[in-house]
Amino acid sequence: MGTIEMEGNRTLVTDFVMVGFTTDPLLRIIFFVLFLASYILTLTGNVGLMTLIYLDSHLHTPMYFFVGNLSFLDVWFSTVYTPRILSDCVSKNKVMSLAGCAAQFFFSAGLAYSECFLLAAMAYDRYKAICNPLLYATVMSRKLCIQLVVGSYVAGFVNAIVHTGNTFRLHFCGNNIINHYFCDAPPLVKMACDDTRVYELIVATIIGCNVVATTALILSSYVGIVAAIIHIHSAAGRRKAFSTCSAHLVSVSLFYGSILFMYSRPSSQHTPDWDKANALFYTVLNPLVNPMIYSLRNKDVKAAFKKVLGKFMTPK
Repeated sequence: MGTIEMEGNRTLVTDFVMVGFTTDPLLRIIFFVLFLASYILTLTGNVGLMTLIYLDSHLHTPMYFFVGNLSFLDVWFSTVYTPRILSDCVSKNKVMSLAGCAAQFFFSAGLAYSECFLLAAMAYDRYKAICNPLLYATVMSRKLCIQLVVGSYVAGFVNAIVHTGNTFRLHFCGNNIINHYFCDAPPLVKMACDDTRVYELIVATIIGCNVVATTALILSSYVGIVAAIIHIHSAAGRRKAFSTCSAHLVSVSLFYGSILFMYSRPSSQHTPDWDKANALFYTVLNPLVNPMIYSLRNKDVKAAFKKVLGKFMTPK
């Protein structure tokens, strides 16, 4: 069990015990196999996609520059959660220190915010590609692409500093058991000894401002894209234009849908089982399916894969 400290009449928690998904030994083994398989597939898919983009010159375009950076972010994102899940499935010691919890919370928030901004930058890229195809290469210069990616990370981790600082200024007391598989805001708030009304207002403001800003950019980009597609006369041209956006739309729907469902509700409406199930979508499932979304129906990626595979299989 975790340790506790006394402060006045309050018993403050300094360590947390992570419940994870189940206490049943057989189910823990099954979960270990499933999560290990998903982690291997996540790393293989994302690292493989990054490697293809690096090796094939035909993929050295702004669109694939962003896709490669999304894969890099998803590798990091998945690594924040899955190794800890695997450890908890096989270890009897499920204690996480307050500092360890804060570190996981910080990187979790930073990467989630960064992905929000990166997906918005990718929507802007698709807008420029479809609405201004002749000026696309000039407008979306390598310098601007790098600035957008760096800006996504900077904005993401600045928000994470505020979010983490706001969360861990709270005092946690009483039961130190977290009925979750990672340190997240809803279970931590339920353990807080302090009045959390100001905390929840600050969190709602941070998430609201970021979600509104990124969602507004994505929606405005797609309004322009739809308007441009409508003016394309040929059906084949419209299908081709829409196909370049379909993968991004799926990524946005999965990520934003699960995030909004998770954090737009007041803390009183959160239940552990639903929180864990919903969190799986953006912590485990999204990094797993993103490389599939951007490669399975993508002719450029398939061609690059065949080309690179042919080079390695051709005898020298």
